[in-house]
Amino acid sequence: MDKENKNLIKYEFLDRSIFFPDKGVLVLGDIHIGYEQALIDAGVLIPNRQVKDIISDLKKIIKKIKDSKYNLKEIIFLGDIKHLFSYAWKEKDNLDKIVEFLEEYIPQEKIIFIRGNHDTTEIHSKIKLRDFYIHGEIAFLHGHKSFLEIFDKKIKVIITGHLHPSVILTEVPGVKIESYKCFLEGSYKNKTFIVLPSFIKFVEGTAINDYEEMYLESFSIIPKREIMNFKVYILGEERIYEFGKVKDFN
Repeated sequence: MDKENKNLIKYEFLDRSIFFPDKGVLVLGDIHIGYEQALIDAGVLIPNRQVKDIISDLKKIIKKIKDSKYNLKEIIFLGDIKHLFSYAWKEKDNLDKIVEFLEEYIPQEKIIFIRGNHDTTEIHSKIKLRDFYIHGEIAFLHGHKSFLEIFDKKIKVIITGHLHPSVILTEVPGVKIESYKCFLEGSYKNKTFIVLPSFIKFVEGTAINDYEEMYLESFSIIPKREIMNFKVYILGEERIYEFGKVKDFN
């Protein structure tokens, strides 16, 4: 889905990521490396395919970019790179695999990692975590903590993760209920905000139509009253659908 906001900055939703074709910037939300391993360690019997799935999905997204004749110049991870708040030895090895794959396409210095609320310990000696990142008139941050720099007058668009937005849809009341990841887009403090779904494939996320526990004022830099007016873009199997505003689901 190609889009252009009121500030005339072009972007495209690609699966669970967002791409800025004029800048060659690809952005991913929370990947939570170690989530599946944490479940396995807790006794849940699931295959640990998280890193393989991340690399496989990134390969498909990058192919779409190249097939569209665009250049990939930079990749930004919006925080919560790791899942556990404490250190787990496999996280470094798994992150190595992802970085090594991406280095086939761009230099390591063009892979930007932003600190999320789960990234409380060092994740890799060669990786510098940033509180936020500014590329021209676009600011990128996790979304749990605000910074004065992102509200500078030159900034027009702010991209965040953190909320893991999804929606619960019911075809027949009480019969078929399904959850879908979604993007949120809206305006706050005269900036266009876009909230990305989590990139982790195993879980859908937190439903915006069951938001009472999640969208507390202290949880996100965007107040709940503002999020209610954000537009919802749902990820379907083949395309992305615009589904009105958050408040329409409640």
